[in-house]
Amino acid sequence: MSGLWQSYNRLLSTQPLLTKALTSFTGFTLGDALAQNFVDSGSGSGYDWRRTLKMGSFGLLVHGTTGHYFYSFLDAKLPGTATSTVAKKVVIDQTMWNPVFGLMFFGYLSAFEGKSFGEYKQTLQDDLPTAVVGSWAVWVPAHTVNFRFVPSSQRLLYINTVQVGYNVFLSFLGNKG
Repeated sequence: MSGLWQSYNRLLSTQPLLTKALTSFTGFTLGDALAQNFVDSGSGSGYDWRRTLKMGSFGLLVHGTTGHYFYSFLDAKLPGTATSTVAKKVVIDQTMWNPVFGLMFFGYLSAFEGKSFGEYKQTLQDDLPTAVVGSWAVWVPAHTVNFRFVPSSQRLLYINTVQVGYNVFLSFLGNKG
């Protein structure tokens, strides 16, 4: 296991963007697989590989890359782990990044599904408030730990670890009806 951890850290240091994108791909793919197998399993329609591709590709192409840049920017502008710094980072993450993330998430899913801009706007109206407010129960405490104890280079790995469970909720919300 330590060899795997060393390999991950070596990749993180030599290829940080690619490593974080692949980490997010894994988290979103696993989260959707769990949602389909344990949350939506009673639907009777079988496993939806296209849905897993949609969620995994969002992690790879959007979440990992934007998360890399956002959290690097946040750490550069607000260095340190003092309580006031952690609180500022959590507030910025949840009041600014969280809604932007929601716009990207629902926008990507809408584009992947070939929905119109009007349908995307309706999805935002219907689901963005639920996604943002619902995330506070998970991400306020998770990011308090993240910004206080997790090294900057490991933030996205930590986020993706928490994200697997949260992605069950996102996958369900983003793929209902």
